[in-house]
Amino acid sequence: MQKSKKVQTAVNHIQKRFAPGYSPVLGITLGSGLGSFVDMFSSALWLDFEDIPGFPRSTVKGHTGRLGIVRHGQTDCLVLQGRNHLYEGYSPDEVCFATRVLAGLGVNTIILTNAAGALNPLFEVRGIMLITDHVNLMGTNPLVGANVDAWGPRFPDMTEVYCPVLRDKVLDVALDVGVRLEQGVYVGVHGPCLETPAETRAYRLLGGDAIGMSTVMEAIAAHHMGVKVIGLSCLTNKNLPDCMAQTSHDAILEQANRTANNLTNVLQAIIVSGMFAS
Repeated sequence: MQKSKKVQTAVNHIQKRFAPGYSPVLGITLGSGLGSFVDMFSSALWLDFEDIPGFPRSTVKGHTGRLGIVRHGQTDCLVLQGRNHLYEGYSPDEVCFATRVLAGLGVNTIILTNAAGALNPLFEVRGIMLITDHVNLMGTNPLVGANVDAWGPRFPDMTEVYCPVLRDKVLDVALDVGVRLEQGVYVGVHGPCLETPAETRAYRLLGGDAIGMSTVMEAIAAHHMGVKVIGLSCLTNKNLPDCMAQTSHDAILEQANRTANNLTNVLQAIIVSGMFAS
């Protein structure tokens, strides 16, 4: 089935579950270990990825794999509790499938969160970085192949993938809830192995401030479809090439869980701010 038709099939399936008057304006993708954010919702309808036509299953620990249809205050949101990655063996189109479905469901802004390693030596573990730009070192691109003209142009401009207007507003609302955000460039790599000291040194020389294995594919796909993007990285470990400490996925999840409270406070402030209203 043509990829645009697969996305539309999923959109139609999900829309049937919408309550009367429900009109989502915001999509949120939760990264590794950050799923506790959903505990703030008093009511939500959850759909497992495997029950939605075309949705790839999430196979990674820390990614539940479900879509939440949420009304929080006056804001209608769609929340992805988990995502898919290239290192799981998925194609770029499969990795971006959920993002494109959110766009098809009408969201005008998407918040992409992730757990990332800090490359900038001034950044501390358990901090949160607001993404200003990215470097795509994943070896592929979700726009490869025939362009879907209804989604966006063949050669999209990438000058402002992460909306600068929304970034300024996010900084303000984060300070209002007592959370200081770092700002910097996210380096996206294929994975699944973590970085060597030599690679870490190279990524820093390229201008990277944090590194991870997600977000970039989804950001490109969302931007291509005209959706505004906000990126937030929870810094779970520090990559210092001259004194690299060994780490593991379980350790990264543990640090992400410790950061989840601050992330939840920031996300809640963003939702109630109304900055993404259509």
